[in-house]
Amino acid sequence: MAHITAVRPICTAPDGIRLVVVKVETSDPGLYGLGCATFTQRPLAVVTAIEQYLAPFVIGRDPDDIEDIYQSAYVSSYWRSGPVLNNALSGVDMALWDIKGKRAGMPVYQLMGGKCRSSAALYAHASGADLQELEDNVLRFMEQGYRYVRCQMVVPGYSTYGSAAHTQVSTNIPPHLRLSQQPWEPTPYCRMVPRMFEHLRSRVGEEVELLHDVHERIPPIQAIGLAKELEQYHLFFLEDLLAPEDNDYFRIVRQQTSTPLAMGELFVNQAEYVPLIRDRLIDFIRVHISDIGGLSMARKLAAFCEFFGVRTAWHGPGDVSPVGHAANLQLDLACHNFGIQERHVFGERTREVFPGCPDIRDGALWSNDQPGFGIDVDEKLAAKYPFPEHPLNGAWPAVRRIDGTVIRP
Repeated sequence: MAHITAVRPICTAPDGIRLVVVKVETSDPGLYGLGCATFTQRPLAVVTAIEQYLAPFVIGRDPDDIEDIYQSAYVSSYWRSGPVLNNALSGVDMALWDIKGKRAGMPVYQLMGGKCRSSAALYAHASGADLQELEDNVLRFMEQGYRYVRCQMVVPGYSTYGSAAHTQVSTNIPPHLRLSQQPWEPTPYCRMVPRMFEHLRSRVGEEVELLHDVHERIPPIQAIGLAKELEQYHLFFLEDLLAPEDNDYFRIVRQQTSTPLAMGELFVNQAEYVPLIRDRLIDFIRVHISDIGGLSMARKLAAFCEFFGVRTAWHGPGDVSPVGHAANLQLDLACHNFGIQERHVFGERTREVFPGCPDIRDGALWSNDQPGFGIDVDEKLAAKYPFPEHPLNGAWPAVRRIDGTVIRP
């Protein structure tokens, strides 16, 4: 009987984004699995949790016992959940699913019941400094075969999510209140977004599905007004309209508008997302699956969502490792209630470090149908790309209003 012999975090940043991947090795020669544990703002805390706590806990265990390892490791810290412990657990959990698929000689999606679709539709990220640039970028993605496009635009003079940050010099302000980028104000943003979609619908038509990410930055009452104003433009979804701390406001939003809502990118605990799904207050669950503990929890969440008409839209930016994207794809292919998958195009160096990255073509993500997740890591090449230097050690820089008040990112 095979047993786990080693659990090792692999830290690398080929594209400058700090990634953590876990390699679980077994007593069967050449049999190992990979999992994503990327929490790019706190990667070293995750590494410590893996090396000092999870590795000793699972070494010697049968890698087939995925559910028991997950449940026992989840409660082993007594205080549970939280992104650090969940990402550490995810690295092990995903790696065990990868091993299971390799032992079975089939892709992981086959272990979940097989394919529901040939590929996973992607949404691309279009942005612009003004309406014309944004329109041009949306049209460019449409020409490439994308039927879903997220649209973000700069609010002139403000640090809009999706736009470049600009250094501000504030020598007469205490250092901890100085702006590291342009300030943010909710009202100009809330006025701009409806004008943005009015322009886009008049220029690109109704054939393309348009999305937008609020990124939890605006007060709830303004969020309600924004969602109502955007209803006429028929968005595919409006993402992170509210912060997790304001979840109860979704009941009011639902009574006011039929704009589809996506939520969950910041969730790390089942208690956060269960009421929103159970009470049918959102339309898409959007989580970073390593932040909720890995594939075991994500597949249960997807099944729970199916019973309430909620579709999946897993988080998939550059700070989800290629292993995490491969895991997302297994769920995308196997879950009947798949909605959409976020697109990220990894650079050539990252694709060299992680051979077997899922293929993007015709606006969709395609599996290579290899056993497990179908992805590997070149550890020697990964070591050539250490974490970059960062003044905040990778932390998200503070976003502040004009008066210096820090707000949610």
